Amino acid sequence: MITGNLSGSCDRRQETSGRISFPFWSRSASISAMSTAREPRLRSENGSSPSGATLAEIARAAGVSAPTVSKVLNGRSDVAPATRLRVEELLQQHEYQPRRRSGPAPSSLLDLVFHELESPWAMEVIRGVEAVARDEGLSLVVSESAGRLSPGQSWVDAVLARRPVGVILVLSDLDQAQRDQLTSRGIPYVVIDPAGDPGHDVPAIGATNWQGGLSAARHLLELGHRRIGVISGPARMMCSRARVDGYRAALDTAGVTFDESLVAEGDFHHETGYTAGLELLSRPNRPTAICTGNDLQALGLYEAARELGLRIPDDLSVVGFDDLPLARWVGPPLTTVRQPLVEMAESAVRLLLDLARGGAPATRQLDLATRLVERSSTAPPAA
Repeated sequence: MITGNLSGSCDRRQETSGRISFPFWSRSASISAMSTAREPRLRSENGSSPSGATLAEIARAAGVSAPTVSKVLNGRSDVAPATRLRVEELLQQHEYQPRRRSGPAPSSLLDLVFHELESPWAMEVIRGVEAVARDEGLSLVVSESAGRLSPGQSWVDAVLARRPVGVILVLSDLDQAQRDQLTSRGIPYVVIDPAGDPGHDVPAIGATNWQGGLSAARHLLELGHRRIGVISGPARMMCSRARVDGYRAALDTAGVTFDESLVAEGDFHHETGYTAGLELLSRPNRPTAICTGNDLQALGLYEAARELGLRIPDDLSVVGFDDLPLARWVGPPLTTVRQPLVEMAESAVRLLLDLARGGAPATRQLDLATRLVERSSTAPPAA
């Protein structure tokens, strides 16, 4: 079951915790996962660090009481900023981690944070997280970082106060100080589809984006297309770069020269699919096929093609990425690369719970397979 508040306006978004802003929604809705299944094993506040420092010893080193250190660990606001900073530095210096214990959890919450929540893409991830959370007796706290790839400190403070089972970040990341804060409280985290290189030590679940880009371009090449354009996602995102690299690899394998002028950068939204599509399709020597960074951009490209009087797939072939439910509903149904979003989310929750229970998973980073789904938006180029 889903509970919580979702609200928003079309001209203002802000970072929230448990409250989600949707630019085009003015109504309220509810979101969080609940069930009555078993509770996970969690942490106690008492613990030690690799250097052997206990909570009491860290308190003495900071010149404060043990309850004050406990307040910092729990994200309490009634600690002076200078004192909080001194304690945080000692916790990080000693790599302090609370001792794990079995028994009832102090919290049955799971934090899920997105960089944006305004697309059906996010709903697919929520579906996957909710499915596992429901079976585990966990409730979701869903947050949005208003388009930033790293949530702000206010979000971190709220997480420390909630003491959730763990945190899942979607197309987001934490800076080192934020990672240290969560680690020092024994709060594990997992990243889904990391925006950048997460590093070898960050638990992460992704997809084979390079292979997906390769499959999309190879499909068009096999149909006979040679002038193939791309409307990518943001260049700052690792998944976008990987998809374009896969596209380039397919061209190179087929002996087709890469033309940088046929690559337009978008932002994973419908609007850039439309504007970039108009620009690419208005050229005298326009592409006969275009790969888009996601399905929403493909819909924008559909709109641009209609405006220019081009028929899909007779005059233009289009391949999307994600395989959202809407890909089956548009006309013509969209050929796309399926990214297993629900499965990625489920895998991330299972990995997170393994870490929260003190497990040592053999694989902390995993890319799930993408695959091409052929529908009716691609065909051989017109003679």
